Amino acid sequence: MIRLDADGQIAWLRLDRPQARNALAMADWEDLARHLDEVGRSDARLLVLAGEGNSFCAGADLGEFEELQGSEAARRRFRTSIRAAVDALAALPIATLASIEGACYGAGVALAMACDIRFAAPDARFAITPARIGIGYPQEDVHRLVSLVGPGQAARLLFTGMTVDAPEAQGLGLIDLFGEPDQLLAIMDSLLACDPDSIAMLKRGIGLAVAGRRSDDLQDRRFEDLLHAPAAIELLSRVRAARRLPPPDA
Repeated sequence: MIRLDADGQIAWLRLDRPQARNALAMADWEDLARHLDEVGRSDARLLVLAGEGNSFCAGADLGEFEELQGSEAARRRFRTSIRAAVDALAALPIATLASIEGACYGAGVALAMACDIRFAAPDARFAITPARIGIGYPQEDVHRLVSLVGPGQAARLLFTGMTVDAPEAQGLGLIDLFGEPDQLLAIMDSLLACDPDSIAMLKRGIGLAVAGRRSDDLQDRRFEDLLHAPAAIELLSRVRAARRLPPPDA
C-alpha cells in the first residue's frame, strides 16, 4: 500500500491503493510512519509524496469505522496512528513536496498540509468532510488549516465539507502552486540545487515563525555557522575566481 522508492537524492513516497482512491487503513498509517522514519535516516534531500492512479488520497478508510464503534482501544489506535504519521512527515528536516492529483479529501488534506510545499495538478480537488459523517478532525490539523487559510475559510471548508478545485485552493492558500508535470519537475530541480544544511535551517525557522517565535538562539548560531560552512567557502572561492582575486592567505 505504501511504497518508498529512491531516485538519486529524491525519496518518492507513494500511496498505492488506487482501487480505493488511496484511502489509508490503520495499518497503512503505521506503515507510513515507519517509511518516514526510514527517509529521515537516509541520504535523501527531498521527499515527494504522491498517490497512484487518479487520486492523491481519499483520507482514512471508512471500512474500519464499524470496528471503531465497539472498541475504545481501536479508536485510540486510529487517532494516534494518524497523528504519528502526519507529525513524522511534518518533522522531517529535509524539504517535502506533496504532488497532488485528483481527490485529496479528509485525512489526505492533513497529509498534504504537513508537507512544506503543495503542488496540485489541474484536476486536483479538495474537501474536508468529517462534519458530513458526524466525526471530528484532529486539532493539530485544524491548527494547520487555520494557519494556511485563516479561521473564516477554515470554518467554510470544515462546516460545509465543500469541494474546491486547484485554482480556488491556491487562492485560499491551501496549496502553493498548480500546473503541469514539467512545472513540478522545475520546482524539484530548484530545491535540489540548494544547500541541504541551509534548507534544514530555513525549514526550522519557518516552523518557529508559524509558532509565533520572532527570534531563537539556536537559529542565530546556525546562521553564524553557515557563514563558514563548506558551501559558503566554495561560493567565496567561485567569487574570487570570477573577480581574479588572490586567495585569502596570499
